[in-house]
Amino acid sequence: MNSAHSRWQQGASRAKPATRLRARIAWHDYLRDASMSASIVRLDGEVEADTSEPAGDRLIAGHPRMEVRNYFADGTQQFFAGRWSATRGKWRIRYTENELCVMTAGRVVLESTTGQRCTFGPGDAFVVPAGFVGTWEVIEDCAKIYAIFESKD
Repeated sequence: MNSAHSRWQQGASRAKPATRLRARIAWHDYLRDASMSASIVRLDGEVEADTSEPAGDRLIAGHPRMEVRNYFADGTQQFFAGRWSATRGKWRIRYTENELCVMTAGRVVLESTTGQRCTFGPGDAFVVPAGFVGTWEVIEDCAKIYAIFESKD
């Protein structure tokens, strides 16, 4: 994130610093070595998951664990697509990227610092715009498909 989800929402991965995941992941840094292809890319193949948990300064409740499987990165390192999942918990988020999310399982609540509160479940699709600041709460262990654009401005 940088900000970028969910790695989607902040946290620590196996070999990456804790602040590089979803609520604080710099997608272009995290995925800069991802391979590219001119072929159609399915989002259901075997891709090793990177796991993380929210950084301590962002964690609000629970002990959430996150997994991200990035299947695609474009040549500009500004567009990424893949799958993200998380267990129950709540943490602070700050987006520098635009993200399209399609929930495939579970239930989440996003709440902005201005009080806008949205609940999403399986089949729901939504966009979190760059500049969004608030919280991400996993009510039921969840999974989503994501597409992220992060401007290099």
